[in-house]
Amino acid sequence: MLAPLQTGAARFSSYLLSRARKVLGSHLFSPCGVPEFCSISTRKLAAHGFGASMAAMVPFPPQRYHYFLVLDFEATCDKPQIHPQEIIEFPILKLNGRTMEIESTFHMYVQPVVHPQLTPFCTEKVSPRDSTYLIWRAGVMLTGIIQAMVDGQPSLQQVLERVDEWMAKEGLLDPNVKSIFVTCGDWDLKVMLPGQCQYLGLPVADYFKQWINLKKVSDPEGLVEQAYSFAMGCWPKNGLLDMNKGLSLQHIGRPHSGIDDCKNIANIMKTLAYQGFIFKQTSKPF
Repeated sequence: MLAPLQTGAARFSSYLLSRARKVLGSHLFSPCGVPEFCSISTRKLAAHGFGASMAAMVPFPPQRYHYFLVLDFEATCDKPQIHPQEIIEFPILKLNGRTMEIESTFHMYVQPVVHPQLTPFCTEKVSPRDSTYLIWRAGVMLTGIIQAMVDGQPSLQQVLERVDEWMAKEGLLDPNVKSIFVTCGDWDLKVMLPGQCQYLGLPVADYFKQWINLKKVSDPEGLVEQAYSFAMGCWPKNGLLDMNKGLSLQHIGRPHSGIDDCKNIANIMKTLAYQGFIFKQTSKPF
């Protein structure tokens, strides 16, 4: 029975390749017969009912960076918003640009110094069915971080020093290694970190001044669009929750836990990479 099974598998592979040629055109195939897929070809294959089969056979396109550094802050908050906001959770995931797998983690909680006591609004837990649970960054989203998690922790200045040590240890400061931060939105590195550093009189390292906003990535055709919207045809009003739902991904951990959000961002990036996305810098030079 082995020979007939092998013959059948070969015929099926030949059938997939033949159909792919008809859908995509022979110009997308190299002389050796290996398909050079981009996001358009992936979507065309999926539309003809065998995208998943071909995706399992073909790796995603090479990325422009050796490493992606996924970051998502949590900060002090109240209603109305307190000033200044201070970072209280500082997580980074080092994502290999070739495999899109997590290689290393930096994760620290931070002691706020201007308002060292977290507000009840900041520490209160809410139900996922609460309408305010889906509102974030505007000062009405709760972090779930309690006072004991930040008491006695290093200050932001100390945490930034440890980030630099971690970056050096991971080889990310090597000029021959291309890495870039990735966030879900521009708030973390355009508003929160530079704003707090300015308030405290701290310098901002140059590596924090370039990033990829997951909500605004460049697809292989060079069009700058909202990543999820481009892939799924709708805008994710509720951020990562909607992205995971639209991509049929299981949400990891608790929404708006910094480290859990980083894991969800990494998972979404991996999924989009397999769809053909090539991630490019979206931030403008400072």
